[in-house]
Amino acid sequence: MKILACAFILIPTNLVATALLHPAAQQPTNKEALCDCESNTTTSPSADLFSKAALRVPDVSEPEIWRDPKRSLNDREQDLIGRMSLAEKVSQLKNDAPRIERIGLPAFNYWNEALHGVANNGAATVFPEPIGGAASWNPALFHQEGTVIGVEGRAKFNDYANAHNGDSKWWYGLTYWTPNINIFRDPRWGRGQETYGEDPFLTGEIGVEFVKGIQGDNPQTMLAMACAKHYAVHSGPESQRHRFDAVPSESDFYDTYLPQFERVVRGGHVAGVMGSYNSVYGVPSCASPLMLKDLLRTQWGFDGYVVSDCGAIGDIWQQHHFTKTPEEAAAAAIKAGCDLCCGGDYDALVRAVQKGLVTEADIDKALRHTLWTRFRLGLFDPPQNIAYSKYSLKDNDTPEHDAVALALARQSIVLLKNDGILPLDRSKLKRIAVIGPNANSRSMLEGNYHGSASHSVSILNSIKQIAGPNVQVDFAMGSPVTSVKAIDPYSRQDNQTSNSIPDLSAEALNLAQKSDLVIYVGGITPAQEGESFDRKQIELPDEQENLIKALHATGKPVVMVNCSGSAMALVWEDEHLPAILQAWYPGQDGGRAVAEVLFGDVNPSGHLPITFYRSTADLPAFTDYSMSNRTYRFFKGNPLYAFGHGLSYSRFEYSGGNVRSKRVSPGGIARLTFSIKNSSRFDGDDVAQVYYRRVATDAAGPKMALCGFRRVPVKQGGTARVSIDIPMQRLRRWDSTTKQYVVDLGRYDLLVGNSSDAIKLTQPLTVAR
Repeated sequence: MKILACAFILIPTNLVATALLHPAAQQPTNKEALCDCESNTTTSPSADLFSKAALRVPDVSEPEIWRDPKRSLNDREQDLIGRMSLAEKVSQLKNDAPRIERIGLPAFNYWNEALHGVANNGAATVFPEPIGGAASWNPALFHQEGTVIGVEGRAKFNDYANAHNGDSKWWYGLTYWTPNINIFRDPRWGRGQETYGEDPFLTGEIGVEFVKGIQGDNPQTMLAMACAKHYAVHSGPESQRHRFDAVPSESDFYDTYLPQFERVVRGGHVAGVMGSYNSVYGVPSCASPLMLKDLLRTQWGFDGYVVSDCGAIGDIWQQHHFTKTPEEAAAAAIKAGCDLCCGGDYDALVRAVQKGLVTEADIDKALRHTLWTRFRLGLFDPPQNIAYSKYSLKDNDTPEHDAVALALARQSIVLLKNDGILPLDRSKLKRIAVIGPNANSRSMLEGNYHGSASHSVSILNSIKQIAGPNVQVDFAMGSPVTSVKAIDPYSRQDNQTSNSIPDLSAEALNLAQKSDLVIYVGGITPAQEGESFDRKQIELPDEQENLIKALHATGKPVVMVNCSGSAMALVWEDEHLPAILQAWYPGQDGGRAVAEVLFGDVNPSGHLPITFYRSTADLPAFTDYSMSNRTYRFFKGNPLYAFGHGLSYSRFEYSGGNVRSKRVSPGGIARLTFSIKNSSRFDGDDVAQVYYRRVATDAAGPKMALCGFRRVPVKQGGTARVSIDIPMQRLRRWDSTTKQYVVDLGRYDLLVGNSSDAIKLTQPLTVAR
């Protein structure tokens, strides 16, 4: 048995594992009462008089003011906390905070998920998996996605709380543990699909807008709350995450693993930060004064709440062996600045107070940060004072929200290769064979940590709809995704088959022979990559590789649509197939978006937020957190598809580059202008990317790094003049000698293009005082 919930609840270990590892699992209901504070109830061996004292209710004669919106937030927090016993305070420092009937405090569960739409709570708008959405390079669209999440979350919360005396339960709260802004440093990481890619700057810019969208623009009351995770230096291996000690170099720590967290704190005013499972420099993240005090609160000015990942407090003593007892672990976390515990490990805080490991004042401080969330959400204010109280289930899963999901899906599709076969000409096609294990799947579209789309259409059925009545579209699965039995145990996919591989292949080849064109829809699914489950290699599964080669041998043109949440080594496909689309896990409207791109109803405009390597052999050891030879900033090899890569049906030409001032101070701003001409017959969007490069041969840091970007729509035959401001602070690096960020003086090049390997313009710049 293992304590999970509060000081009075004991839950079987098998239910703990289900709840912590699989967010969609049901909240455990078989609970054994455990109270170590009263002699007439079930007791633990450690029950004593102090435990009874922990139940002592303060004698407060002043009238309550914590529900009075006219009083200051600080006064209201102090009044509420001052009315609680120690045991009640501790009970409020877990994710499933119980109702305190005596003072009228409703129950609230802080654990909720909304990675790309409200999850685990009935129908909701399902957006593309974040790695796919990031391929849009469109922070403004992520702001809209965040707003949709906030509105739909409020609607679900209001509906439940209004019917349950203000209480909320698991999956109904308003504190969403999203976004995941870890750096996707290695494509084998199963959870990389949840991130915005491998670049700190792009991740930070998207993260800020997503956070702002979720939290709303009301300065007094938040629509909902975002929580940046997993802080920090966290990106696999999943099998070692509970005990792994990440020891990056100082430069990697400050220049790669931290900047996006700092950005969402300073620029997005994110309400929450989640501490990761792993240790950093020998100290568990949730017990690290460096991470939670020195950096987060003191240097960055964070004023929200910090929550542990689920079970991470127990890891402090059970996995990392940083302390010897649960009381010491809970005390270390509270004193370091971890305010809220996901799980029941803070139950030990009553005993920790008794042992002198932590003070009640420390607990009060953590509780102020935790209750701050509910005050800022307006949950203790009269409903008529809160504009967001108007939202109801009629505001959930609306056509307007669907339009945002469709727009992001369209902009997420990346055209990796095109020899001219795309867009498809309906007038030249009579019969199309759609083949592949992902073609008719709807579950694949949703990725992981997802909600339930009320209406999603597979890629196959979308092709049938978009192709029109004069084109016959037939389907054969062709092969399973893989014959490897080991899969993510919490991913339920709808494209499994019991048919033999020879039979599946024969059916597909027969269909291909009868068709004018093959559209192969393959790749992998969240069953091959996810939480607790990494990939061992980045190549396409052999079953699919063999089938594609056989389809190509028929002589019929084969267009590939690859679905994955990470980079795939598609070397043979790139060499032999005329066109390849990267579709990711594109959400409820992803099937339609893919079909529209194939037939030219939508001009592809996605650009990769990650590097596609040629082979697993190109990758350093998975456990090596050094950035050396990783990502476009440090990779020494020749990638298959570079960071920022993305083709279009339009032809874009860059010209007229200019920097307003060639000499800029370290605190100044360089204004870069240039023109983009669309010399094709298609209207299109290009993503203009600006990188910087130190000219000095002995310069430390990356070989190049993103410092600005802009999605630019250009009409056919038209020209757009683009202006991008580049603050010189974006060129900063960590100086391990002075222990601070510096902007080196000297010469730089600003590199402008539509991919990190397709630089069109170079503008020299000097940073000088």
